[in-house]
Amino acid sequence: MTPLKKIVSKVLGIEENMVRPELSRENTSEWDSFNHLLLISEVEKAMNIRFTMEEVGAIKNFEQLEKTAEKHAK
Repeated sequence: MTPLKKIVSKVLGIEENMVRPELSRENTSEWDSFNHLLLISEVEKAMNIRFTMEEVGAIKNFEQLEKTAEKHAK
């Protein structure tokens, strides 16, 4: 399990095996606006990166979160 999946699982309070690319704000009730900001903050802290405000608003699913985080980690 990737560290990013562990963060998403912990913040959203869901099983790690539920964290898949299609997991999104639209299909997961736990991914509300508060948890979205908490998720962004936890990922930034864990990976020592900073998302732009545009990126924060554009991230709608786990796949986008993963790709955006990887872009900053390089």
